[in-house]
Amino acid sequence: MTAQPIVRTRMAPSPTGEIHVGSMAMLLKNYAYAKKHKGQFILRIEDTDQTREVPGAVGRMLQVIKAYGLAWDEGPDIGGSFAPYTQSERLPLYREHALQLVAQNQAYYCFCSRERLENLRTQQMSNKQQPKYDHHCRELQANEVAVRLANHEPAVIRLKVPKDEQITFTDLIRGPITVSSNDVDDQVLLKTDGFPTYHLAVVVDDNAMHISHILRGEEWISSTPKHIFLYKAFGWQLPIFAHIPIFLNPDGKGKMSKRKGDVSAQSFLDQGYLPEAVLNFFMILGWGHPEQTEVLTLAEYIKHFDPAAISSKSVVFDLVKLQWLNGVYIRALSPTALLKRLEPFIPTDCSQALATKLLPLIHERLTILSDFEKLTAFFYRPITPDSQALLKQATPELVQLQLRSTIAALTNLSTWDEGSLETAIRGLQEATDWKKRQYFMLLRLVVSGEAATPPLFTMLRVLGKKLTLERLRA
Repeated sequence: MTAQPIVRTRMAPSPTGEIHVGSMAMLLKNYAYAKKHKGQFILRIEDTDQTREVPGAVGRMLQVIKAYGLAWDEGPDIGGSFAPYTQSERLPLYREHALQLVAQNQAYYCFCSRERLENLRTQQMSNKQQPKYDHHCRELQANEVAVRLANHEPAVIRLKVPKDEQITFTDLIRGPITVSSNDVDDQVLLKTDGFPTYHLAVVVDDNAMHISHILRGEEWISSTPKHIFLYKAFGWQLPIFAHIPIFLNPDGKGKMSKRKGDVSAQSFLDQGYLPEAVLNFFMILGWGHPEQTEVLTLAEYIKHFDPAAISSKSVVFDLVKLQWLNGVYIRALSPTALLKRLEPFIPTDCSQALATKLLPLIHERLTILSDFEKLTAFFYRPITPDSQALLKQATPELVQLQLRSTIAALTNLSTWDEGSLETAIRGLQEATDWKKRQYFMLLRLVVSGEAATPPLFTMLRVLGKKLTLERLRA
C-alpha cells in the first residue's frame, strides 16, 4: 500500500505593508488544510521587492497572525528543516537555478533598457495589443552575450517560454485549465540587482520546502503556466493548485481594496472585532459546512474544510454578516471574559468599577467592542438633550409639568432601586393618564440624550439619584 504524501502548505506574505484581510483568509485555508491532513503549515517571507518593503512590516505581520490565534510549524522566527524562510537570505539559491536554466537554453539574458521596455509597452497598448516582451534579446549569440556581460552591461534573466505548446493543469476548484504558450510572456526571473522575481523564487522555494498544495488567490491563475514551465524545466514534480476567488468590496463592486476603507487584518481587531469571529467569517465566505452550520470553531473548520468545495465565484465581504457573527461571539462570552476583552476600548473617563456595572446593560447590544463608548458615554459625560425631540409628541407646558412631577416623585424616594423607581414612575403615569410611550421616551431623552438605551429603570438605577435629578432639573 502506497503511503499518502505529507501535506505541506504555505503562506508567503510580502512585507510591503499591513497584512490584508484577504491574505489572512488565505492563510487560514492553508493552515486548516495542512492541519486536517496532519501535515505542516509553513510561513515564508517574500521580500524580493526591496523598493516597496516597509520597515517593521514583518514583525507586525507575525504579531497579527498570532493575534488571530494561528501559528506555523516552520518560519522565519522559529526556523525549520529548510531555513532560511526569508527570501532575501536565499539569493544564491535563486541565482544558481536561473543560471541552470540559461545553461539549458530555457532562459536567456536580456539587456533591454527600462526606456525601451516602456516605449514597447506604450506602443503595444496604443495598438490594443496585450503588453508582452517582444523577444528582442531571445536569440542573441552566446559570444555577444559573453562580451556584454564582461563589460558589466546591466542584464536580467528571462524565461524562454516554448512556442506553440498547450499547457494544462488541474485546479482543485475550477477543474482543468489549458493555456497556449503563445499567450505567456517571457517573464523576468532574475533582476539586475540579483534579486529574483516572484515567479522564480516561489517555484524554487516551494520545491525546496516540499510544498505539496498551493492554495492562493485567483489573480495568480495567469502566472501558473509560467510556474509549470519552470517546474518542468527543472524536472520537478508539480504541486496541486487551488486558486481561490477574491473578496469583493462590501458594496459588491470590485476587488476589496484600501480605496473602500481600511482592509488590514489588524484594523478589524482595532475596531473591536473578536479574532475568532473574524476567522469564522473567513471560514464561511464562499464555503459551506456540510450541515450548513455557520458558527464554527477552528477545530470544526479544520475537520470539514475541503478546497474543492469552495465556490469558484467571488464573494462579497458582507460586513452585516460579520457584525452579526461578532455579536454572537460577544454574547457567548462570560461577563469576566468580556470585560477583559473590553479593556482597550473602555475610555479613561469611565472607571473600571463603573464599566463593571454598565456591562450587563449593554452586553446584549454590543456588536463590536468599540461600541462600548457609544453605548455608555451618557453615564459618565455631560449630555445635551434634543429639545425638538422632547417636544415631538407633547406641548412645552406638558413637558414642564411632567418633569416637575417626576422630580417631586423621585426626590421623595428613600430607596433607589429598580422596583422603587418603576413603582414611582408608573404610578405617576397612571395617575395622570399621560401617554406611556411619550412620557417614558421623554424621561429616556432627558436623562441620557439618547432614544435607544438600556431599560429605563435599570438605567436610572445605575445613573444614581443625584445625577438623574440633576438632568431632570436641567
